[in-house]
Amino acid sequence: MGVDAAGLERLDRELLNALAVTFRGRPVGITTLAAALGEDAGTIEEVYEPYLLQRGLLERTPQGRAITAAGLEHLGHPDTPGADARLFG
Repeated sequence: MGVDAAGLERLDRELLNALAVTFRGRPVGITTLAAALGEDAGTIEEVYEPYLLQRGLLERTPQGRAITAAGLEHLGHPDTPGADARLFG
């Protein structure tokens, strides 16, 4: 059914992957993220974000949505450029 061991569906993983790869671990606005995924911003906020936030894989910052170290680890992207500076700076 496309659900991984952490309970993530395909779009959950695509969202995290976009943050990790496309946006290189940097925070991004919800409308930009929605456009990159071809998904409605409201759907992301209401359907996908709550679980990702609860699991600690995604965070909301004043600059936008950002993947966490746990999100990077889940995807197997621990060395994403820009993530260390955001997480520890």
